[in-house]
Amino acid sequence: MYDSNYLIQRLSHMAARAPEKCFAQRPGQADVSYGALFEGAQRLAQRLTALGLEPGDRVAVQVEKTLEAVQLYLGTVMAGGIFLPLNTAYTGSEIAYFVSDATPRILVCDPARAAELTPLAEGATVLTLDADGQGSLTADLPETDSKFAPITRGADDLAAILYTSGTTGRSKGAMLSHKNLASNSEALVDLWRFTSDDVLIHALPIFHTHGLFVATNVALLSGASTVFLPKFDAEAILDAMPGATALMGVPTFYTRLLQQDRLTPEHAANMRLFISGSAPLLVDTHEQWQARTGHRILERYGMTETNMSTSNPYDGERRAGTVGFPLPGVELRIMEGETEVPQGEIGVIEVRGDNVFQGYWQMPEKTAEELRLDGWFITGDLAQQDSDGYVTIVGRAKDLIITGGFNVYPKELESLIDDLPGVLESAVIGVPHPDFGEAVVAIVVPSAADLSSETIAAACARDLAKFKQPKQIFLASELPRNTMGKVQKKALRETHGDLFTA
Repeated sequence: MYDSNYLIQRLSHMAARAPEKCFAQRPGQADVSYGALFEGAQRLAQRLTALGLEPGDRVAVQVEKTLEAVQLYLGTVMAGGIFLPLNTAYTGSEIAYFVSDATPRILVCDPARAAELTPLAEGATVLTLDADGQGSLTADLPETDSKFAPITRGADDLAAILYTSGTTGRSKGAMLSHKNLASNSEALVDLWRFTSDDVLIHALPIFHTHGLFVATNVALLSGASTVFLPKFDAEAILDAMPGATALMGVPTFYTRLLQQDRLTPEHAANMRLFISGSAPLLVDTHEQWQARTGHRILERYGMTETNMSTSNPYDGERRAGTVGFPLPGVELRIMEGETEVPQGEIGVIEVRGDNVFQGYWQMPEKTAEELRLDGWFITGDLAQQDSDGYVTIVGRAKDLIITGGFNVYPKELESLIDDLPGVLESAVIGVPHPDFGEAVVAIVVPSAADLSSETIAAACARDLAKFKQPKQIFLASELPRNTMGKVQKKALRETHGDLFTA
């Protein structure tokens, strides 16, 4: 039925084989079958086409998480369009940039923001979709299967553009092909042993690669069911756990679930897999989770431009603090410039494979800087690989601190500080310094009222060379994070940037 469309053909096999199979359980609402999911997607594809969407056109989407939003993703790809999900936290000025850069044919937004965003979307048709799945996008859709014939799209045609978070400079639109998305999800289904018997707790947002192209696509490809939650809710996740088999989350999910008394080995007995990504998971969280549930979290590594690149093994040792091995079909090397570093030394991760994006939208110069002609993508992540092949991320290349000519890797200090009694977490940054070029500064979130900067400084002085020791230590109630839980070091550098130069 969908054979002409490379990605949809793969995602729809359960809808064709067993349309009555449950795709989504929704607490307090009716279940949605695979057949209903794809019938709704077909109707939306027909609507988009009727509004003038042509193959290669972009559909920009800033809406709350609903099954109708998933259908919009599928319908856009069916119609030959390019899906462009946008973080629900983005402001009008941020949306204005994305719209002017991507020039979408259609913009779908929350009805409450339509008046604000319509003037920004010059040349685009603006439709609405609210948190209940209602709006002009879904109004008066035909009740019966429209028999829409998906537009022919091949492996190398674009399926999505995802904008990077823009922590440095202009946000870049990563162009992802049908093969990029399909090949990566197929590798994850095999590696993580997903089948149609699985029930995945889906509590991630779907404007991000983790929730949309990992969680949703893996469920669709494997024919699994989901417990489809509109957002993270510890109680709802715990309610779902006895009848579920897997959870994909970010570190914040696990730290917050650890605060719940109901989290016990008995309560998690039906679960077979807990996966974490999008930000580093503290070793302490790994250990606490295993002690509380009997399960060892599986940590993996990916980014917008590559989908997933590495994973700890399903069978075998899941090493806390590492992101495991390259996925099947993904090549990985650790480089310093044009040279591969010796085993165990720190360098920049480069990856190559069918998962690697097609370049940055309308940025050929930036594409040429980061995507080599032979297909290797320069991730900008600093890492080392041990003799067993496990990869450990030590930070971003842009976060490397060079003080007095010496390299300081923030992760080394953060690991030491995080292990101290009374410390919840920390972030280490470099700020301008008149003598040293950069100075090391630590921002620490205490878990105990009696923690002092002097105690932290003494521990650093005991275990670190002098050039690595923080010149200033600040105690803070929390660290700034984006919606996926990543610490925003750019914001910290802006806050503390004039410490030594003012």
